[in-house]
Amino acid sequence: MLARVANNLFWMGRYIERTEHLARFLNVNYFSSLDAPDELSQSRQFVLRSIMYMTANDITEADITLDEEEVLYNVGLNLEKPYSIINSFINTHENARCARDLISTELFENINRINHTIKAYSVDSFVKSGLYDFTTLVTKSSSEIRSKIQSTLLHDEVYAIIMLGVNLERAIQVARIINTKVSDVSAAKAKEGDSTVSNYQWTTLLKCVSTYDMMRRYYKKAPSRKNTLEFVILNDRCPRSIKSSLNQIYKYISIISKNKDIPTDSAAFLISKMKSEFEYKLIEDIEVDLEEFTADLIKKLVLIAEKIEDNYFNISDAVKKQPEIQKQTQKQSKK
Repeated sequence: MLARVANNLFWMGRYIERTEHLARFLNVNYFSSLDAPDELSQSRQFVLRSIMYMTANDITEADITLDEEEVLYNVGLNLEKPYSIINSFINTHENARCARDLISTELFENINRINHTIKAYSVDSFVKSGLYDFTTLVTKSSSEIRSKIQSTLLHDEVYAIIMLGVNLERAIQVARIINTKVSDVSAAKAKEGDSTVSNYQWTTLLKCVSTYDMMRRYYKKAPSRKNTLEFVILNDRCPRSIKSSLNQIYKYISIISKNKDIPTDSAAFLISKMKSEFEYKLIEDIEVDLEEFTADLIKKLVLIAEKIEDNYFNISDAVKKQPEIQKQTQKQSKK
């Protein structure tokens, strides 16, 4: 397999996962605010700032009024914005096309069909009344693509590279969502000072990563700061948790790695070290300084992503597929 094609497979997996998380975050935050328990969480400006922070890493000052239709358009269908949902899926399609010979016809046709549907979506309909339909379409389509990957590809190195990208991007996006919601909780508590407000934000976090029902089943109690963070960060039985994603990254990087002696500055070493640290990490350790933990987590995941490309795809001097989003992700920890 050419390194260039392997890189396409890796980024295809990343963009699939990124597209889903962006769409679900937009959907959950926008519509859950309609029946939020406090005035701040119902505020459209508060919601729009949260959306821009997670998707574009844009920290908007409180005295600046955001235009709702403009924000929704930029995040959803603006081709000129590198963080938009439509750009993420176009990049999914482009990377799949470049690796066409290594993936199944069923998978490529599925991606191709969804790509045409998203590109043809009416902008006027989206910003005025089609937000729910569009974001639901995208999240369902992303799940459908992952199903095709699971059920139509040989579970060999091609599959391992794609799933490496999927799980790495999942960990990054979940970390960014946690970072955003921690910021939202701090703002809400400073203004409202009510634990009900915080619990609402933790519930929203769980719904953004599709773990609300399973969290309630696991703990048999309402979401709180401690049990929410413990579930989405440290519960390895939750497929969306950081710990579970790290375990999967380690699994798939072991498949494609051919070096028995792993250099200490390699992606395989870094993910092994990070996985080992999480084996014995407690929620009490994380809660000591949650903001510092999330910032450090994002930095480490971005570094691992860069090392994977340098170690396995040999494109350190080539043009990266997504330079802008990497910069945005690195800045996410600076708020």
